[in-house]
Amino acid sequence: MRIRTPAADLGTGPDGTQWAGFRQSAGRRLEAAGRAIARLTGGLSTAALALAILPLLIVTVLAVPLGVGLLMAPAALRAVHVAADRERRRLDRYGFGIVAPQPPPRRLRPALAYAPTRRELKWLVWHATSGLAWGLVGVWLPIAAVRDSLFPLLWPALPDNPTTTSFGYGTAHTWADTAPVPLLGIGWIAVIVSLAPHMARWQTSPGRRLLSVGPGTDLPLRVAELTATRAAALDAHAAELRRIERMLHDGTQNRIVSVTVLLGAARRMVTRDPAAAEELLERAQSAAEQALAELRAVSRSILPPVLADRGLAGALSGLAAGCSVPCGTEVDVPRRCAASVEASAYFVVAEALTNIARHSGADRAQVTVRVRGERLLLRIEDDGKGGADERLGTGIAGIRHRVAAHDGTLTVSSPQGGPTTLEVDLPCGS
Repeated sequence: MRIRTPAADLGTGPDGTQWAGFRQSAGRRLEAAGRAIARLTGGLSTAALALAILPLLIVTVLAVPLGVGLLMAPAALRAVHVAADRERRRLDRYGFGIVAPQPPPRRLRPALAYAPTRRELKWLVWHATSGLAWGLVGVWLPIAAVRDSLFPLLWPALPDNPTTTSFGYGTAHTWADTAPVPLLGIGWIAVIVSLAPHMARWQTSPGRRLLSVGPGTDLPLRVAELTATRAAALDAHAAELRRIERMLHDGTQNRIVSVTVLLGAARRMVTRDPAAAEELLERAQSAAEQALAELRAVSRSILPPVLADRGLAGALSGLAAGCSVPCGTEVDVPRRCAASVEASAYFVVAEALTNIARHSGADRAQVTVRVRGERLLLRIEDDGKGGADERLGTGIAGIRHRVAAHDGTLTVSSPQGGPTTLEVDLPCGS
């Protein structure tokens, strides 16, 4: 089932609030593009290091039949580990939380059989090629934007008949030849704003996928990770039970006690003052209705019945429609997942949209849910001010515990100025 719901259009206020919101959104996008260019530039340095190591690896492999390759292999593997550790530190600075594996074995054969080493070799090839390409584009684009935007001002100081555009097309003989060039510079700026964050994400994707500890790559760390997630799941379960108990005790129980008191008073007054008894009965009925509503709210917070009635796509569409920030949804879930997984996905999106409405100052949000193989992938984005930090009690810690209980992963990208992106990977279950 594939359901796509666009975000509602923003209205135009008579006081110019939409224009102010547009300026704020444009400023945030420019800041995000600037940070993405900085990330691409940083990635270019590690990509250049990977490119320098790649010929050493190739020579080592080719020299193995001669016996020289076996002597070169330890040095080549150490160089790979150094480059991978440098990339882990770079990704860590951007908040990706890359968990480094245990140091590789010292002997050559076990080191080659060590799963993290093989993953590092794959990363090196990817980063030395695609990572280098994205880094070069990230460096070239701002240079081209500045050069083409200011070309009419620079033209008098340039040699005779200079190349008009930054990609080598055209020649400037007169002032009229330079006039259209700033339009190309504006086009480069638009490309930077729209594509630079995606380019930075594409450049870091191999490192995030291959350099972190994965299932089965490091047994001691994996056991420690599962122990921690089990403890977090138990804590989250206990907190959920306390929440339900508090809601029942402070809300529903008090309502029922009030109904009991009112019914007792009405029973005593029904023969002496029927009018007063009628008023008490109305109050008792109102309290009973409120208690019933609170019981329904508690039951929905345990397992929303809308999941069973309409499935995950319909439930998430209802959440998006009820969000105070215009929110679009795109759900591509061809089959049902395990009930506990769907419930976790529902509550993750509900908590994320609540955070967006309360803290982000966003104009729009987008929820994307897809099934890829045996994994359920969620992506919640907003164009708000960013700076989300789970240490500040913004609800991200609760989302992380809920995801960890299913042995899933949560990735948060929320630089100052935005945008904020939450990516959740859950097993579909059965």
